[in-house]
Amino acid sequence: MRRRRVHRETHRSVRAGWLRAAVLGSSDAIVSTSSLMIGVTAAHAAHGQILLSGIAAVAAGALSMAAGEYVSVSSQLDAEQADIEKEKRELATEPDDELRELQQIYEKRGLSAALAQQVAEQLTQADRLGAHLRDELGIDHEMLARPFQAAFVSAVSFAAFALIPLLAFLGAPEHHQLPYLSAVSLLSLGVLGALGGFLGGAPVAKAALRVVLGGTLAMAVTAGIGHWFGANG
Repeated sequence: MRRRRVHRETHRSVRAGWLRAAVLGSSDAIVSTSSLMIGVTAAHAAHGQILLSGIAAVAAGALSMAAGEYVSVSSQLDAEQADIEKEKRELATEPDDELRELQQIYEKRGLSAALAQQVAEQLTQADRLGAHLRDELGIDHEMLARPFQAAFVSAVSFAAFALIPLLAFLGAPEHHQLPYLSAVSLLSLGVLGALGGFLGGAPVAKAALRVVLGGTLAMAVTAGIGHWFGANG
């Protein structure tokens, strides 16, 4: 007897949470750390001072990213939880109105009134709260915001990718730290942007160019500021 083939699909949207945190932490690590070091280098600081500024940028940036992501995603989770609790109360006090609301949602999506009512009733019997969260509020329990996950991924990715400018500076030929640091950082940003575009299903070249242009602007501004302060004492 021939076995039926099981059809499975993989959707990139399920990566949205951790992918956003990882790409944001990684690109910000390279841009902020390299820009800071380039600014200090342009000010004609000593080798040790430049290296110290990079190490400080890694520590401060990782902690800042973790705290920022945790607060932001926690706020999102609070809003989602508030909607869930509100829906629970409405289902407990106004079950008939909620059933009609679910039926109207399906009618607006193209089902006939009779079929929409049948679908609403069957889904309500199977998982009343889940049906309303999914179809009325667009909330999926499996996709709820995860503050600790976002904070951890952001901090780790920042710390890991912030090492790229540091290593580039340490490996740069003497008196050529600025161009070497800039080139390695921009190349890394391009690769990271392309990877993010590939994983997210977006155009790779566009994603890479967007990150590189943003990094170039940040580095140019900090280099100009550093040069101005260095030249003016």
